[in-house]
Amino acid sequence: MLYVLFSLLNGEISQDEYLKANNTVILKKELPRRIYGFIFFYKDYYYIVINKFISYYKQKKTILHELAHMELRHLDKKTLLEFKIEGLEDEADEYVKHLLENLN
Repeated sequence: MLYVLFSLLNGEISQDEYLKANNTVILKKELPRRIYGFIFFYKDYYYIVINKFISYYKQKKTILHELAHMELRHLDKKTLLEFKIEGLEDEADEYVKHLLENLN
């Protein structure tokens, strides 16, 4: 069963429950300073890679952003031509903003 990000943000499920239900793994790695994180899909799992050197707050915000990409099905794009990075980044940010504004 896929859980939606809103359930996580609303406290209905834990982060661990959400990640397990959605076959998602979070890895903290050394990344260049300007890269906070990214997400990719490999062998039936989503992998979110987070820069281990950014603050705890930025890590949480980046995880939400990457989960938004997953939930918005941005990773389902078949070719690089369809993957318009700037528009998808803005869409993920707007989605998280919308969810946070509509919490109980």
